[in-house]
Amino acid sequence: MCGICGIKYFVDKKVNPSDLQEMMRLLKHRGPDDEGKYIDNDIGLGFMRLSIIDLSNAGHQPMWDETQRYVIVYNGEVYNYFELKEELIKKGYKFKSSTDTEVVLYSYIEYGEAALHKFNGMFAFVIYDVVDKKLFGARDRFGVKPFYYFLDKEGFLFASEIPPLLQVIKTRPQANDKIIFDYLTFNRTDHNTETFFSNIYKLQHGECFTIKGKEVKFKKWYNLQEQIKQPFESVEEFLETFISSIKLRLRSDVPVGVCLSGGIDSSSIVSILIKSFGRNDIKTFSAIYNDECDESMYINLFRETLKNMYYVTPDAISLYNNINTFINAQAEPVPSTSPYAHFKVMELARGNVVVTLDGQGADELFAGYPYFFGMFYKELLMQFRLMKLVSENISYFLKHRSLYAFKTFIFYLFSSKIRTKLRITEKGYLTKEFANKYVIDNFISENLYEAKTLNELLVNHFEFKLEHLLKWEDRNSMWHSLESRVPFLDYRLVERTLSLPSDVIIKNGMTKYFLRYALRDSLPPEIAQRKDKKGFDTPEDKWFRTELFRSFVMDILSSNRFIQRGYIDSKKAIDKYKQHLNGQINISKEIWKWINLELWFRRFIDKNET
Repeated sequence: MCGICGIKYFVDKKVNPSDLQEMMRLLKHRGPDDEGKYIDNDIGLGFMRLSIIDLSNAGHQPMWDETQRYVIVYNGEVYNYFELKEELIKKGYKFKSSTDTEVVLYSYIEYGEAALHKFNGMFAFVIYDVVDKKLFGARDRFGVKPFYYFLDKEGFLFASEIPPLLQVIKTRPQANDKIIFDYLTFNRTDHNTETFFSNIYKLQHGECFTIKGKEVKFKKWYNLQEQIKQPFESVEEFLETFISSIKLRLRSDVPVGVCLSGGIDSSSIVSILIKSFGRNDIKTFSAIYNDECDESMYINLFRETLKNMYYVTPDAISLYNNINTFINAQAEPVPSTSPYAHFKVMELARGNVVVTLDGQGADELFAGYPYFFGMFYKELLMQFRLMKLVSENISYFLKHRSLYAFKTFIFYLFSSKIRTKLRITEKGYLTKEFANKYVIDNFISENLYEAKTLNELLVNHFEFKLEHLLKWEDRNSMWHSLESRVPFLDYRLVERTLSLPSDVIIKNGMTKYFLRYALRDSLPPEIAQRKDKKGFDTPEDKWFRTELFRSFVMDILSSNRFIQRGYIDSKKAIDKYKQHLNGQINISKEIWKWINLELWFRRFIDKNET
């Protein structure tokens, strides 16, 4: 797990070593253990190492093959590297290290682009062929590891994070209004190649590229829809694959822990570690509170079994004190303070472990979000399964005492344009000029929510929604020099789970039915039967009512810079905030988006104005 960066010029220009070193400096938190660079006229590759596999100097990068023709900079982990290494040894390859980096390099030399399909893991890497003068890069199937780039007529720059690119590109960074609209309206980011910066892009998940001369070619090497396999025939078959996924992700030469939220997903990982691997010594890290967001009741169900459990309690004061650091760490706005809670959990884990396991991806696999009920109901309606539709609605209401599922059902029946208008009206604070620019054609409404079945919507979440969660996870963990691994995103698991019938994913008014049933003998019953969904929720509604934030938020909302952005009607925002302060409404997520966006502007956009 590391940080990589590089420069490739298309014109007669040499890479400036100080430019590359400055990019590397801004990635130091991703790789505090070692660094290296390769420069040859118009190309430069930089690397910062976090040692996980083979802690010796043999893991130094940039890494060369035996012939000195190919050189690689690589970020990530290919968990099945040991099996691939044995395969390559039989073909005559000789290895100088025990790293997965060397396996990735020789796999590419042997199989070319086809090697990507052999890798089970998370990765973003670049390989340079010094003979053909060809640069090849690729990113993992689901976008666990990041890869950003800047491209113009002069050259191609890339990095694991955005700030190193901002440091060396000549053009002043500008905000991307389309992404800001999606962020404010739909709470979504990272759904396509675009970022919050109009001139910086990201390599899509499951995508690779080649650069030769001045020609840049991008290609989708992995298409999830085309790779979906037959569903698991039994929960035992699923469980076997899940256990295998966790086993692979335990491969490490440094300590491994778990981020434990108390929900079904992370608890499933902990339960398997205890039951299948006897890992009662595993360290867990959790955020707890003394209010409705607190999940310590569920977390503490493991206290009799686990002896190394660690806790942190984020609060309004810590958020206020950490807010600028957190915004720097993320480098793009996030739509709630949940990632901040995770940020504090990672801070807690630092010094105790170097690798963590996390439950990201399970909600997208097993329809964990409450709004998935709406699509399930739409599917039942379109299939004329009316009795089932009525039965599921009744079951949902009896279990949750809520009409939320029915409301999302109606939402999914509307056209894309109406869905967007409804969201704009719901927010009630966007300026008319800004809202009218993007109300007709909207990527989120037309792609993420445009589905006819639950399975289609789940696939859409992998394509257009999951990645922003993975980005926050990557930034939070790597800011604290930690590697985060996600067992639910083993492609063997994903490709067969996404073809499960809808009514074994949602059943009797409960989401994640298949997962609950599969883990019934491992999970504590109180967790397996949980009806609520919290994740890393924080009591942010209370935080923003404190005196500390009252003046802070008001100063931002009434500032000239905030008003002149043209996105948010300041008067309406202040009025809504006053209602929030009085306890009339809870719009904490909107408040956070307002201040996060404004502080991001001041840090990354205004700072660079001349």
